[in-house]
Amino acid sequence: MIEVTADWPNGQLIDKPRDSRGAEIIGESGALKRVLEQVETVAATDSTVLILGETGTGKELIARAIHNLSARRDRNFVSANCAAIPAGLLESELFGHERGAFTGAVTREIGRFEMADKGSMFLDEVGDMPLELQSKLLRVVQEQEFERLGTVRTIRVNFRLVAATNRDLLEMVETGRFRSELYYRLNVFPITVPPLRDRLEDIPLLVRHFANTYAERMNKTIDVARPKDMEALVRYSWPGNVRELQNVIERCVILSSDRVLHPPEFPDANRIGKEASLKPRSLAEAEREHILQALRDTEWVIGGPHGAAAQLAVRRTTLLYKMRRLGISRPIIDGSLSAG
Repeated sequence: MIEVTADWPNGQLIDKPRDSRGAEIIGESGALKRVLEQVETVAATDSTVLILGETGTGKELIARAIHNLSARRDRNFVSANCAAIPAGLLESELFGHERGAFTGAVTREIGRFEMADKGSMFLDEVGDMPLELQSKLLRVVQEQEFERLGTVRTIRVNFRLVAATNRDLLEMVETGRFRSELYYRLNVFPITVPPLRDRLEDIPLLVRHFANTYAERMNKTIDVARPKDMEALVRYSWPGNVRELQNVIERCVILSSDRVLHPPEFPDANRIGKEASLKPRSLAEAEREHILQALRDTEWVIGGPHGAAAQLAVRRTTLLYKMRRLGISRPIIDGSLSAG
């Protein structure tokens, strides 16, 4: 594996040996190095880790790095996105169920906590977990035991928990939307992943990495980036963080017909500040606003003939994927998730 750096004066993109601390974690900025130092420190323990950061900053990559550097590296790394799994199915997904536990439960299914036995369990967007399910999560975190739906038999497990969220959990605790006991149990070792705007020196490295990745997939060769284009990429504020940059570079590679990386119509860095308050700063942001409006119009009903998916003319699974990718989650009202 390699990571890369950019020779700014010539615009050439040059390979160099990559750091061995974690696959796909690209960067040399002080902000990222501080995070990786924390990862190395906590990975050697079995302590619970809470990863904080904006959508698109790479929280799951940090969680995987913790697992890969731990004594559990040869065991399962199991993940569950609490925002992507419908609220009515989340308990079954996490804890499993017995045959006949509910309508449609025709076989016994083990849950993700059981799959993570002897390994690591990654709970993404834990701030979106329904309040009524948080008490059961608290028990499994504290006691490492639980029951599948439809049985009273206790199952004991041994896992290392890593949780992540882009929400302010402390504010949610203060407003009664998140259990305080669970917050303190999760917040043993917090790691805050910096947004891309706080690690600008990493952008050329990420550009090269993504350009290499997509050029290889598309059977292209991209080895030059014009300084003015790289400067525009660095000066952009990246509200969608690394995920947005990745999408932009994929689009760049698609549009490039020679060995030069050609960005699409990219906002003039000098106009970004003025335009930010007037319109979305990226295609991802525009798509996010469009989906949010459809969800508001349908009162957050996703499926069915009158749901948001039908209004947007996409399949329900496609809409759920887009919501997960864009960091869209159902609002919590009076301690519970709204229907949808």
